[in-house]
Amino acid sequence: MGFPNSSDYSEPIAPLTAEQPPGPKTALTVIDAVALIVGIVIGAGIFETPALVASNTGTNLTVLLAWIAGGVVSLIGALCYAELATTYPHVGGNYYYLQRAYGNAIAFLFAWARMMVVQTGSIALLAYVFGDYASEILPLGAFSGSIYAAGAIVLFTLINILGLRQGKGVQNWLTAAKVLGLVLVIVAGLTTSGAVPQTVTDAKISTDWGMAMIFVLLSYGGWNEAAYISAEIRNPNRNIARSLFWSIGIIAAIYVALNFAYLHGLGAAGMANSPAVAADLMRQAFGQPGVVFISFLIAVSALGALNATVLTGARTNYALGQDSNAFRFLGQWQSRQNTPIPALLVQGAIALLLVGLGSLTRKGFETMVDYTAPVFWFFFLLVGFSLIILRFKEPGRSSAFRVPFYPLTPILFCSICVYLLYSSLEYVKVGAIAGVIVVALGIPVLYWQRR
Repeated sequence: MGFPNSSDYSEPIAPLTAEQPPGPKTALTVIDAVALIVGIVIGAGIFETPALVASNTGTNLTVLLAWIAGGVVSLIGALCYAELATTYPHVGGNYYYLQRAYGNAIAFLFAWARMMVVQTGSIALLAYVFGDYASEILPLGAFSGSIYAAGAIVLFTLINILGLRQGKGVQNWLTAAKVLGLVLVIVAGLTTSGAVPQTVTDAKISTDWGMAMIFVLLSYGGWNEAAYISAEIRNPNRNIARSLFWSIGIIAAIYVALNFAYLHGLGAAGMANSPAVAADLMRQAFGQPGVVFISFLIAVSALGALNATVLTGARTNYALGQDSNAFRFLGQWQSRQNTPIPALLVQGAIALLLVGLGSLTRKGFETMVDYTAPVFWFFFLLVGFSLIILRFKEPGRSSAFRVPFYPLTPILFCSICVYLLYSSLEYVKVGAIAGVIVVALGIPVLYWQRR
């Protein structure tokens, strides 16, 4: 018994009963979708990576060019996703595209990887960021960060179990607070007297454009989560593409303006030599109260990304449960709450286990980055290439959006994914090995569930 062919899953598996089971409802507006995407993307990365980008570029102009280029690369990827999501609006998102392009085996491994590594690892990572900065405001002992992280996962899992309305409502408020806080940071940077003379050396500054782009694209990551809400957006043929393009435009504008403010307040050398560039900028503008403010803002940003990741992550688990007898318990959709409660519970439990793993290593954030990155970029590459495969397999399929400059645009997107996959594996660490092993364990699980 081998892997099934792609023809095995050209359409979703029909329900076991004649009665149509509850499923996703189109309850999300463009504003809701933009709040989710912006909430996921603008997490804690933008507070950490600008210093690393500056240390690998070295001048004001190249710093800004790197962040503009990140927006362009994200737009290239969004063009590919806009066609996939409008052609195949499905709650499974990437899972469904991979299923149609490669067959059930690859789709199952992706769903397994997302459930065990990528999404749950991202939830744990964001929870740790919140825990670290919340501990700066109110420490809770030796394991303060882990306690805050676990509490945040439980809280936002429960909020999303209450229903989609509650989840998206919390997300809209968190995203609004995050954007407002970033605007205040930008204003603070632009109204200071300018870059102060540096008393430190510029030894940390080098010229490595490729490394700079890795950090930039890490900060832009997450816009692809729009695929998982494509079945819940009103008027998807029109609004999926609009949500993606508006989100990336807003994110790119905030990132470029924020780095311009950093450069104005600290200069490229000051950014490169700063261990906490946002805190240094706010300290220069407002003293110690500014540092407290930025810690609170980063905690809110992490919570916004965490809630959105919890909301979208459970959708893949639900799609897996729809297609797999072994995981059928995940394929239950509660129509009253308009959310997949079993999928949320399983996702939350795995994320809590990963928080425990991070507590044992005492390097929660770094461990989760290593754990998720190679697996994420591998499947991201497969999704990009699936656009080309599906154009060949289903040439007559109608779509409200077609990617421009085909096939150059998806080929360019896939090339970027190959480069970032290589970069994530170049210096293999224990976390990365663990992530790959967990994905490989999905192969015997696949054979078992088929039996």
